[in-house]
Amino acid sequence: MGGKSKGSPKEVKANPNNYDAWFDYLRLVESEGDLEVIRETYERAIANVPPTKEKSFWRRYIYLWINYALFEELEAEDVERTRQVYKYCLELLPHKHFTFSKIWLLYAHFEIRNKNLTAARKSLGMALGMCPKDKLFRGYIELEIQLREFDRCRILYQKFLEFGPENCVTWMKFAELEMLLGDADRARAIYELAVNQPRLDMPELLWKAYIDFEVGLSETDKARALYERLLERTLHVKVWMSYAQFEMSAAEEGNVLARQVYERANQSLRGAGEKEERILLLEAWRDFETQNGDEESLENVMQKMPQRVKKRQ
Repeated sequence: MGGKSKGSPKEVKANPNNYDAWFDYLRLVESEGDLEVIRETYERAIANVPPTKEKSFWRRYIYLWINYALFEELEAEDVERTRQVYKYCLELLPHKHFTFSKIWLLYAHFEIRNKNLTAARKSLGMALGMCPKDKLFRGYIELEIQLREFDRCRILYQKFLEFGPENCVTWMKFAELEMLLGDADRARAIYELAVNQPRLDMPELLWKAYIDFEVGLSETDKARALYERLLERTLHVKVWMSYAQFEMSAAEEGNVLARQVYERANQSLRGAGEKEERILLLEAWRDFETQNGDEESLENVMQKMPQRVKKRQ
C-alpha cells in the first residue's frame, strides 16, 4: 500500500496541524506499547501549536494535551510528568483570548487524586482570577461540595454572584445548598437578595423557586405575600392562575380564596385590555367553578365570557 494513509508518519509530517491525523497515529503507536516512543510522539504532536488565536482551532489540539496527561497518569503512572503536562498546557493557553475550563478542572481533580488539595485550590483560584467562567465556578463549587467544605462553597457562590448577579440559576443553587445544610433563614435571605437584583435573566423561574421554597416549609402566609409582591411587578395571567392554584391547595377555605383571586385577576386583565390573556383566565376559572362551584358561581363566570367563546361552548 503506497501513498499517505491517514494517521501515518507521512501524513502528520505533511500536515502537522491536522490533529485528527495525530490522534490516529498516536492510537497506532500506543497499540505497540513502547512508553518512550509514545511519549516522544505526544511531544511531537503538541509541538504543533495552532497558528491562530481562534478557539475553534484549539478544540482538537487541546485534546492532544488531555490524552497526553491521561497517558502519563494511567499508563506510565508518572505523577510528576502528569503534573508537568498539565502545567505546560495551562501556560500555553492564551487566557486573555479564551480558556478551556475543562483543563483547569481536570488538573485540579488530578491533584486531589494525589492528595494535594492546596495545589488544586491554588490552581482553580488562579483560573477564576484570570478567566472567571460559569463552568469554572460550577466545577470548583461541585468539588468543594464533594469535599464537604461548605464554608468554601459559600465564599465561591458569593464570588460567582459578584461576577454574574443576573444569573438566576446560581442564586437558586446557592439557596438550595443552604437548605441542604438545614439553614432556611440563610436560604430565604439569598432569595430576598436575588429577587431584588435590578437585572435577572430568568425572573419567573426565580420567583417560582422562592414561592415553592416557602410552600415547602408550609409558610403559607409568606408564600401568599410573595405572590402579592410579584403581582406588583407583573400582571401576567400565568402568575394569577398559579396564585389561584396555590390558594386552592393552601387552606381549608381555599376555594373561597381562589375565587377571590380569579375575581381580581379578571378585573385587572380587563382593565389592562389583555384580551387573549383574559380568555385564558376565564377558561381556567370556568374549569375551577365546574369542579368546585355551584350553578350560580359557574353562571357568574359564563356571563363574563366574551361572546365568541360563549358560542364555542
